[in-house]
Amino acid sequence: MSLFKARDWWSAVLGEGEEFDQGCLCVGDVDNSGSGYDKVVVGSYMGMLRVFAPHARQPGEGPAAGAQLLEVQMRDPIIQVEVGKFVSCSELLHLAVLHPRRLSVYALSGMAGNVEHGDQYQLRLVYEHNLQRTACCMTFGPFGGVTGHHFICVQSMDGMLMFFEQESYAFGRFLPAFLMPGPLCYCARTDAFITVSSTRQVECYRYETLAVATDADTRQDSEQRGKSSGKRLTADWTLVLGEQALDICVLSTSNSTSPSTSAACSIFVLGERNLFCLRDNGQIRFMKKLEFNPSCFLPYASVAEGATNLLLGNHNNMLLVYQDTTLKWAAQLSCTPVAVRVANFPELKGLVVTLSSEGHLLCSYMGTDPSFFTAPKVDAREVNYEEVDAEMKALQKVIRKATKNQDIIPRPETEAGLTVTAKVSSTLDNVSQALITEMNGLPVPSITVKVRVSSGSAVQSPRMCVCVQPPLTATQDQFVLDSLGSGSHLTVAFSVFLNGHYTPADLTGDIAVTYSSPTELNPAGVPRVAQCRFTLPLLLVCCPSQASKNAKYKITVDTNKPPASLSEVFPEFVRTCEDEEGGALGFQLLSGTRLTALVSRSSQRYRIQSERFEDIWLVAKELVQRLDRHYAQQGVKDFTSTFSGPVPLQEYFDVVDHHFELRVNAGRYDDLLSERAVQFRAVQRRLLTRFKDKTPAPLHNLDTLMEGTYRQVMALADAAEENRAALVEAFARLRSSTHLLVLLLSLWQRLGAEQTAVLEAALLPLLQDTPQLGWEESADAAVSHLLRTCLSRSSKDQAVSFSTAQLSMPKDTSRLKKHITLLCDRMAKGGRLSLSSDANAPTPVMTQAPMSALVCPRQTHPSCLSSRSQETWGYLRQPPPGPDRAHLNQSGPRSPSLRPADGGG
Repeated sequence: MSLFKARDWWSAVLGEGEEFDQGCLCVGDVDNSGSGYDKVVVGSYMGMLRVFAPHARQPGEGPAAGAQLLEVQMRDPIIQVEVGKFVSCSELLHLAVLHPRRLSVYALSGMAGNVEHGDQYQLRLVYEHNLQRTACCMTFGPFGGVTGHHFICVQSMDGMLMFFEQESYAFGRFLPAFLMPGPLCYCARTDAFITVSSTRQVECYRYETLAVATDADTRQDSEQRGKSSGKRLTADWTLVLGEQALDICVLSTSNSTSPSTSAACSIFVLGERNLFCLRDNGQIRFMKKLEFNPSCFLPYASVAEGATNLLLGNHNNMLLVYQDTTLKWAAQLSCTPVAVRVANFPELKGLVVTLSSEGHLLCSYMGTDPSFFTAPKVDAREVNYEEVDAEMKALQKVIRKATKNQDIIPRPETEAGLTVTAKVSSTLDNVSQALITEMNGLPVPSITVKVRVSSGSAVQSPRMCVCVQPPLTATQDQFVLDSLGSGSHLTVAFSVFLNGHYTPADLTGDIAVTYSSPTELNPAGVPRVAQCRFTLPLLLVCCPSQASKNAKYKITVDTNKPPASLSEVFPEFVRTCEDEEGGALGFQLLSGTRLTALVSRSSQRYRIQSERFEDIWLVAKELVQRLDRHYAQQGVKDFTSTFSGPVPLQEYFDVVDHHFELRVNAGRYDDLLSERAVQFRAVQRRLLTRFKDKTPAPLHNLDTLMEGTYRQVMALADAAEENRAALVEAFARLRSSTHLLVLLLSLWQRLGAEQTAVLEAALLPLLQDTPQLGWEESADAAVSHLLRTCLSRSSKDQAVSFSTAQLSMPKDTSRLKKHITLLCDRMAKGGRLSLSSDANAPTPVMTQAPMSALVCPRQTHPSCLSSRSQETWGYLRQPPPGPDRAHLNQSGPRSPSLRPADGGG
């Protein structure tokens, strides 16, 4: 046990499930017994008021037996209790109880009992005030220099100070620039009130200044404010703390023998990290930096001249005694105190009374208990180093095994947990579950996904969540499952369909199952998560179509093996016998775009062309993946796909600019809506003032202005909603374009899976845009980090810096475009994408790809043409007419086609 522990003199536990705070405790001779001994008054947020007269516990006596004088259940929560002279016709002490909407003053009286039950106490209501505003705290004192009586000041939650002179309400004043209420206390020497505002500064207001200021009841009326003779409320002095205050206390130092300081007083302010002691003029007397989280404090007079003592409780269950800034004593408590007082009782004076938030009331004193325990002598024995070495190895093995287990509670090896598997149906649904039955003249299909949940042990409260990429939608995305026993399983089915007029960026979906797994230490269950992923077929978003000869955007994928037939690679898209030759296949997206896949008969190349750049992504991804599977099934192990450029940066930047333009429009719509809303409210106030006038006045077309403003607000709201829907669609198209760019860069530089993941994480940092954080600033920060680290020019240029600056929306996209172009340039020169420190230095090897291959220029580079430009593709036996023919036969300006030079760069 601790030697420096608070000695328990009397204690009690108040109620069950009740809550208490720093204002719920006060001490004083509330029953006016005349003995000079204090009673302890405790109020709770549950409305329970208790009065105790603690005494030393006798042997065999129960807790708090005979010490409780009164227990009353109030109808409202009790915020604060205080003892003072609150009745005008009496100088006796009374009890003031503050409720959220009521201030009540009670008289406590006792009658000597004639039977064995002892004395009886009763609580009588003297008067009460109904508050018009919700109260926060109160303070009392001889406001204005009155003698023999105490006035009460109540602070409301909205910053109003309400003054009560016993049974009558005096006046109310609003604190200037008020946001949140803070602690409040009264200084009798200067007749002033001290509080801490939400700006984290101490403010002092004299009672005289509050009395002559503008009345709070007429402050809101501008006309009455102009006619009133009151003055504007200003603080007498202020002091910046820089942190939030927990409590304020004022202590008089009149015990000093020095004439200059005999009438001075000290203002103590307890902050979250510091303790401040101020003079009554706002100057700092001293400050103490705390190394713990304080919970409550109480200053009291010291026997030393010019010094003050302080009781300070913290969240480490410690009660500390300071003399100014010097720690004099530390005592361990059984709980964290939220309120502390010093009281005098018949058997002992100067006891410390503490109250915890759970209702542990303790009367204790400082002291120590001597320890008579002496450690036994250790038997001297020789050390066997072989046994010590073997024991050390065994302990190290246990430590290594424990560090590998990342669970909060280690799972037994026999427990299999929960297994989730998803199976997508091989065929589309016979009856589509789609909400949009037809899109661009094509029926919208749906497909069924079956999820099997198997449990190796008992699980409780499983819940399943389904997530697919927009505009894909599931018929049900939330499932509440039944609890599973060991070895049991269940199956859940749902359908997925397209619910928007654009193409999703990804055809994968995620399933997460949250459940609780009970253990011996936690029968309620430890929360766990099981996940799985499923892939939807391409037929869900497109259907077979006629191949098209011409297209605006084209990309070409090179391989190192003889070309495969497209009818074997995409068997579900073969429509007629002509298509079975495998030279060309057409794809019709439900969003309206038509794509064509071509295979060259004289070379090992595949081409995908479309009218929209971003729509190439899904077919290109399927082509690369299906080619890998096709040759893997034939036993080919060295099959590779490459892309020889040029990288389509210009077309990608067009998509980025469109997305950024919609984000800018969204900000403009918000600003316009705010302006029109302010104007609409101003017109409403003017109209309401006119309608309330006793003498009717002309409206001066205010009703016409209000109707026009309303129409503008509705039109702006509709336009903002349309822009929001367009922004969601633009972000999906941006994701598709970024996926396509990552695919082309990985094929161009033959990146591995790890480097491709780094590139994808840098260019796709967000799953969706938010008003606070958008794709442009996130991607720019990630790409800039790669350029400073693994893609820096040399090891000297590497600067791994972790900036704490907040990301904000840029003015334009020029910086982002420059960084992405520089990223491709560094990759072309041999830079490696890696997050490890040993791979951050770039390889000083220049590849054969020129700088012109990093962009897709509108003019053809001379080095990109060759004699093989007349190569015949399987479906297009003759070069296409128009601009494409000029591109194949000339070296002049070419169309914005993504098709590389047929002979390579």
